[in-house]
Amino acid sequence: MITTKINFAVERRIHVAQGEHCVVSEPDTVLTTLLGSCIAACLWDPVAGVGGMNHFLLPGSGRAGGHAGGDARRYGVNLMELLINDLLRHGGRKARLKAKLFGGAAVVKGLTDIGALNASFAEDFLSGEGIELVGGSLRGSQGRRVQFWPVTGRARQAFLTAEAAHLLREEAAQPPATLPGAGQVELF
Repeated sequence: MITTKINFAVERRIHVAQGEHCVVSEPDTVLTTLLGSCIAACLWDPVAGVGGMNHFLLPGSGRAGGHAGGDARRYGVNLMELLINDLLRHGGRKARLKAKLFGGAAVVKGLTDIGALNASFAEDFLSGEGIELVGGSLRGSQGRRVQFWPVTGRARQAFLTAEAAHLLREEAAQPPATLPGAGQVELF
């Protein structure tokens, strides 16, 4: 009698929502997100075996020339620096970082193309920091589901169906929910 042992590794999934970032070094972890006009920056250090993803949307509108300006740019810089600094804390080296960028779609017709502004900001930021952009998928008119394996740098995307994209547009049009007690501080 011949027996075969099959080993099914369980993959841990972490969803990265807008305004968040996550850095991991476990090879069985995949980071996921859903994007419309937002950007997911996927960075990793292939030598250290550590990587991460952020998910951001620059607030407000940009100025002419396709670049986000003023406060919006500072917000984007902060989110990118949080991701990079966390990678460095986990053993990555900036000189070895590689990047893939996803998102930046024009999902709401007739309004400022904030997706293109987000994409241009992310490309300019990486160029200015000397981080090599090795792939990804930016702009267009469809939302995306992105999966990123941070240890290896492998990434996969699927464009959203028309129905899913409609839900994403509806969500983007809604003002953020205010949680009860938001803005209050509890001292102990």
